[in-house]
This record gives sequence, structure tokens and C-alpha cells, in this order.
Amino acid sequence: MVENVIWPAYLDAEVSRSKGRRVPGDLAVPEPTVDEIAAAAQQVGYDAVIERDRTYPREYEPRGRVLVRDADDASKNDLVQAIAAYVTAMRE
Repeated sequence: MVENVIWPAYLDAEVSRSKGRRVPGDLAVPEPTVDEIAAAAQQVGYDAVIERDRTYPREYEPRGRVLVRDADDASKNDLVQAIAAYVTAMRE
């Protein structure tokens, strides 16, 4: 069973690439929440578990993280890109 960890910093428009953002600027959103990320992961078709008490190693404030389970058919980069696209669409 593959578990991918998705941190909100991966999708945050206010975070630079060198600080941890993994998506292009046009897919990034300001201050994404773990609830939005989990909902987007479920829209893509994966099980998502929210862990709210976790802190991204490059940040000081805990924003949580999302564990995406059973994503054997996609690379982590593809998964993050798809989730970012859904979060961007949900915000519009």
C-alpha cells in the first residue's frame, strides 16, 4: 500500500519553489487548507486522511497534512498536479 503525503505548502501560492511549493504558479492557490486538499483528492478518486497536528518541516506553524492512500497508479508529481487543479477549480 502506497501512502503519499501532501502538505499544504506544496500548493501554496505564497511559498516559493525553493521553500517547498511543487506546482506551477498558475495552479497554486493562497493558503490552501487540508480540508480542500482532502476533498480534491477524493474528487480525483483516492482515499484521503487528514492529520491536523502535523507541521511541514520548513514551516513553524502547524497546518496539517493529507495522507493519500492507494495511489499506486500515479506518481507523486502527477497526484499533486491533479489535486492542485481541483483545488483551483473549487476556489473559482
